[in-house]
Amino acid sequence: MTSSYVLLLRGINVNPTTKVAMADLRSLLGALGYEDVRTLLQSGNVLLSSPKRPAVEPIESAIAAETGVRSKVVVLSLAEFTSIADANPLLDVSDDLSKMVITFLSDDIVPSVLERPSDADLAPERLVITKRAVYQWCPAGILQSQLKPAWWRQFGPVATTRNVRTVNRILAAAG
Repeated sequence: MTSSYVLLLRGINVNPTTKVAMADLRSLLGALGYEDVRTLLQSGNVLLSSPKRPAVEPIESAIAAETGVRSKVVVLSLAEFTSIADANPLLDVSDDLSKMVITFLSDDIVPSVLERPSDADLAPERLVITKRAVYQWCPAGILQSQLKPAWWRQFGPVATTRNVRTVNRILAAAG
């Protein structure tokens, strides 16, 4: 029996040196034995089917070998991805889904051990950290966020962010 998975590639197509054609990515994943491979947008969002959970290392190695781009990959079952999206505690504060983001983590974390700025320091932004995702509302836009790149390093190298509009498009494409 096959299951559906969402692969989120980190850092591709953000500048000329990280360019990966989605047709090439689909072909590469198909050659690795995955079925029903579909990509959405140009930012490394992949839906596919497989009888077992896709292994990250062979995918990352194949992408690097084929394209020269080193990209970390977060693999989630469609059920996991849907659960994270549905659990978004900030939907009621947003008036623009492109300014609300979810950072998907490759592994569970313990939110209480992480360094977290106070709500007052972040205002008017909002931030909620859970064991598998970070939810963030950035009313001025993600590029104006109070959270600096150094803060995100505590989550390790395999975390990738999508705005809620993109998350909804992935869910719609998955049916």
